[in-house]
Amino acid sequence: MRKVVMLLLCFSFVSVWAQTQKVISSDWTSFNQTIDIQSSVKKKFKVIASVKVETNEPLAWAGVWARVDTKNEEDGFFDNMGDRPVKAKEWQSYTVEGTIDQNSKSLSFGGLCLFNGKFYFDKFVVLIENDKGVFEPLTILNSSFETPVKNGDIPKWSFGTTKDKIVKVKEYKVTSDKSSADGSYALLIEGTGIKAKQDGRIGNVEGASPKIADMISMLEDLKDRVERTVKNMSPYEIDYLHDAQANRIGALIMHLAAAEKYYQVFTFENRGFNEEEKKKWNTALNLEQGGRDEFKGHSVQYYLDIYNEVRATTIAELKKRDDNWFVEVQKSYDWTNQYCWFHVMEHQSSHLGQILFLKKRIPPEPKPLILEKEIKN
Repeated sequence: MRKVVMLLLCFSFVSVWAQTQKVISSDWTSFNQTIDIQSSVKKKFKVIASVKVETNEPLAWAGVWARVDTKNEEDGFFDNMGDRPVKAKEWQSYTVEGTIDQNSKSLSFGGLCLFNGKFYFDKFVVLIENDKGVFEPLTILNSSFETPVKNGDIPKWSFGTTKDKIVKVKEYKVTSDKSSADGSYALLIEGTGIKAKQDGRIGNVEGASPKIADMISMLEDLKDRVERTVKNMSPYEIDYLHDAQANRIGALIMHLAAAEKYYQVFTFENRGFNEEEKKKWNTALNLEQGGRDEFKGHSVQYYLDIYNEVRATTIAELKKRDDNWFVEVQKSYDWTNQYCWFHVMEHQSSHLGQILFLKKRIPPEPKPLILEKEIKN
């Protein structure tokens, strides 16, 4: 006799999903511990740690960080040493100082590092004022990393910036190292293969005239923002359809590539799409139901590769031209070439906002609640 027994999986979504470890791509990483902390009066605290950095990359740095989460979800204290980055090659002790009060719920703290290099951490100490104003130490688990890293995990610490969302970054290797500041081991986080880009700069693009360089840098800044927004999204998230009139995020990336491709032929070749190009790009250019039907079932990298290929052509062709070309007018639209590429730029910005809107409204991917199991008697 066969019986099919339906076994309900009585797991709490919060407890199970909260501990799911996510692996992403990023140019920075962090680790943390979180302590429940409350006080009826305002009190000072200190987070102290030893840090050193070995890197040849000017933008690389490390820091000690601390964040106070509040009971009403308002912003609490936060400091990650971004205004005083750690770059010293020798062990030094660094301190982050803040306050808690009656609205405080928890204190999270740890270390972070950015870009390529070797980043060493050791000897974490947390001090908090007692009722007499004297700083006393709180208990930190594996504070000097004497329990070694195992399989890339740091015992008693979590990756990311909160204990409930464990986030590993694939560009960083995590090990124990004997060049410690305290005890036998230190924590070593090594970043490799990261392409560091300096933000907050317009122009100065090698091989491009001044105004062309300005445009290239702005186009690239916006494309970088799109990539940062979507690059760690799952196929489920990329394909999620908010409603019957919306577009999937994958389709929107294709739309950005298609629009840019159109302005390539329009400005560089003074024409519209030919029949072959219409067949390849018009669905992405027009979207609507055709886009909803066609652009699904791919990874986010599939769309980004197409987007990056189109952008490489844009940059190469713009560099062949100069600022005088920018002021030439496209007769059919009565637009200058510069305005055409400004339009491509603001078009990216518009759809980036749409992508961000859609991303925030994607529900968690459904998980199976029932397990079927055959039992033979």
